[in-house]
Amino acid sequence: MKLPRRPEPPAALAGRIHRRLVITLQGLLALGVALALFDARWMAAATTFGVLLVSLLPTLLGRRLKVHVPAEFELLAVVFIYAALFLGEVRGYYVRFWWWDLLLHTMSGFLLGLLGFLLVYVLNEKPALGLHMKPGFVALFAFMFALGVGTLWEIFEFAMDQAFGLNMQKSGLQDTMGDLIVDAIGALVIALIGWSYLKTAGSKSFLERRIRRFVDENPRLFPASRQNASGRG
Repeated sequence: MKLPRRPEPPAALAGRIHRRLVITLQGLLALGVALALFDARWMAAATTFGVLLVSLLPTLLGRRLKVHVPAEFELLAVVFIYAALFLGEVRGYYVRFWWWDLLLHTMSGFLLGLLGFLLVYVLNEKPALGLHMKPGFVALFAFMFALGVGTLWEIFEFAMDQAFGLNMQKSGLQDTMGDLIVDAIGALVIALIGWSYLKTAGSKSFLERRIRRFVDENPRLFPASRQNASGRG
């Protein structure tokens, strides 16, 4: 007699769905490369292939650095890359939809703020470094990190326009300031959520639960958090 199958834990089911979505997006990119080659659109094929390679970076870097990247984090990164580079540049969404650039810069503020928060959180939890940064400073670093990277990107856009006659800045100063403002809004939201997470050590919001999961799945990076969890147990 066959025993009934145990229901799959919600976290495992969500992870499997996220990974399938990532594979689907990467499959669409691979299909785009094939169709562009078939139509002899060499530049589009090369650009789409480059986007496909970039979309593989989260997985490759995670393996190289021995960091477990939660499936939802990987999905967010791949969706952003797909929307920014493939839909935005190859399919011309930046021109077709005036709000596309602002939407993606807001998303980049979220993602970079989260990356900045995790970077400084890793350093803060390393006993060998002896750092004991307060939650307010960690949040400020995450905010400034995201805004700094956003500023570097705007400098890159200006340099490309000047050097190669491109139109990455669209309407010039207005486009640059709009991008930086929405970058700052996205980064500020993440910084405030991260500050709340460190102050309360709770898991109330969706993002706070994801931060906690990243910490739990990478005990090598967060030995102090693991010790604290053992002490509370």
